[in-house]
Amino acid sequence: MSRKFMAEMFGTFWLVFGGCGSALYAAAHASGNGIGFLGVSFAFGLTVLTMAYAIGHISGCHLNPAVSVGLCVGGRFSSKDLLPYIVAQCMGACIAGFCLWTIASGAPGFSIDPNAAGTFATNGFGSMSPTGYTMMACFVAEVVLTAFFLFVIMGSTSKNAPAGFAPIAIGLCLTLIHLISIPITNTSVNPARSLGVALFGGSAAMSQVWFFWVAPILGAVLGAMAYRFCASGTFASNSKTAAA
Repeated sequence: MSRKFMAEMFGTFWLVFGGCGSALYAAAHASGNGIGFLGVSFAFGLTVLTMAYAIGHISGCHLNPAVSVGLCVGGRFSSKDLLPYIVAQCMGACIAGFCLWTIASGAPGFSIDPNAAGTFATNGFGSMSPTGYTMMACFVAEVVLTAFFLFVIMGSTSKNAPAGFAPIAIGLCLTLIHLISIPITNTSVNPARSLGVALFGGSAAMSQVWFFWVAPILGAVLGAMAYRFCASGTFASNSKTAAA
């Protein structure tokens, strides 16, 4: 468990540092050559893709409390390991947030406006949504997108799926999720990612962190249940299935 704990902590650090770092430092670069939403979306996808190959064989590369909960509901993960995984993921995300803040504070004129939407790559709804989406709109987006994320994770990691391609499918799925939802919530689908940067984004961001625990975890549970339902029918006669 200690090796799994460390792997999840390092992996979640990489996801937050790489994904949120690209948003903070490179999305809208002063030179005019910023990577934009497309680049940030791929950055998040690449963090998962690279870590899946690096630590997937150690911890399963969850990097996300919602994913761990969903896999537990889906029968792919032991409930006794759930809390240690979530603690490791949150620790990695918060350490990454601190490193991002330390680097950002070294830039001339650096400041964080705690009332600005998306400040310090934080997630938000209503006035804290990048483009002002309502709380209900943001809730639906986070639930639906996290549900499909779990559906893809469970399907691509099934013993019935082509071997070795799961990290690619999962990484591209996260990229697509960001392409859809960056303008809506700045894309969470990951409670640890939301917490890690909200700690440094100010009180307004912190006051909405609860939302990015509730919606993604609910979505993960629904996605896992949906996949189990589909798989139990599709592969009922296949003795090799691990989906149920």
